[in-house]
Amino acid sequence: MAAKVDKEKCVGCESCVGACPVSAIAVADGVAQIDESNCIECGACVGECPTEAISL
Repeated sequence: MAAKVDKEKCVGCESCVGACPVSAIAVADGVAQIDESNCIECGACVGECPTEAISL
């Protein structure tokens, strides 16, 4: 399982993009997208999200 994004909460700020150590996150159409094949479930993005839109 990879981290999940709540599209209703995500504001597309890109804070999670820089936090991801394996570059598994990109913002497309104003919402964070997590590449499930690259996500290592480290949780770095969870702590960076100011709107709490990302969970493990």
